Amino acid sequence: MIKFLDLQKVTARYADEIHEAVSRVIDSGWYLQGRENERFEFNYSKYIGTKHAIGVANGLDALIWIFRAYVEMGIMKPGDEVIVPANTYIASILAITENRLKPVLVEPSLATYQIDDTRIESAITSKTKAILIVHLYGQCAFTEKISQLCMKYNLKLVEDNAQAHGCLYRGRMTGSLGDAAGHSFYPGKNLGALGDAGAITTNDVVLARTVRALANYGSSKKYVFKYTGRNSRLDEIQAAVLDVKLKYLDEDVQKRKAVARYYIEHIKHPAIVLPVVEDWDAHVFHVFTIRTDRRDELQQYLNDNEVQTIIHYPIPPHKQECYKEWNMLPFPITEQIHNEELSLPISPVMSEEEVKVVVDLLNKW
Repeated sequence: MIKFLDLQKVTARYADEIHEAVSRVIDSGWYLQGRENERFEFNYSKYIGTKHAIGVANGLDALIWIFRAYVEMGIMKPGDEVIVPANTYIASILAITENRLKPVLVEPSLATYQIDDTRIESAITSKTKAILIVHLYGQCAFTEKISQLCMKYNLKLVEDNAQAHGCLYRGRMTGSLGDAAGHSFYPGKNLGALGDAGAITTNDVVLARTVRALANYGSSKKYVFKYTGRNSRLDEIQAAVLDVKLKYLDEDVQKRKAVARYYIEHIKHPAIVLPVVEDWDAHVFHVFTIRTDRRDELQQYLNDNEVQTIIHYPIPPHKQECYKEWNMLPFPITEQIHNEELSLPISPVMSEEEVKVVVDLLNKW
């Protein structure tokens, strides 16, 4: 079986360094909020290009704390609106509703799968306080038009960078393009931990201070609580592992791009729609998405031939039971993507032979 992502092989490449890092933490006797966390936060903020990085428990929490901080800072209040792509993983939207803010869904471009910046302005109202862009599948969603809209209407620009570590927009890293960004280090991400982990990056010192306190029970001083916060801290072992893997992120991204280039240049089936890549710096191929109106048939065919694929995602957020009030809303482009999308195997450890097998099977289908 050609795995969609072989995490064991991914981790094995850095096994000696990871074992050394984990042993260092174990031997230190300090397992939370210590030197490993400080080191990773410093290195990750430097890599992204922001003044601050705050480690948290996971990517969803990262987004939750950004919006919660804006509420605590008086910039937003319950009932305010946040524009968000309709085509996204549900975590982007959960972070908004968790803070009693109102998501306003905007359709994506069928060419890029990212939020369609030509549709945003008509969705802005007097209650709009932010735009949340999602660099979905590893492709940069930022555009100058979105930036201009934020300036025109005095909106915060928040990035969901869970899938786009190492992605560039005109020389700047995603995660540094807006006012704040949430990052996920779920094991399957391009930069993945050995468990759940996340971070927030920002240049806003007040926001940084606020989210750090919120994620530490609401406290910035021991036993003194300014906010009703939660426990959402990045532990020392995950920080140490991430710091090892961060050194190899750019190299891993290049290997993913090599796989993606081969797919794009060699998949020739007329019923398969391939990604459109206008700027190779602006895509890190967290997943390699194809589309076909015979998606389920194709997935079964590949599975029968020992190739594992995944659908990102089978049910769009507005069709989920937890948001049943949206179930009848029409988002035809989003629904088309969710009905047709299939993600092919892609990773830094895929062999050339495995890539060729996938391509040959697709062309023979």
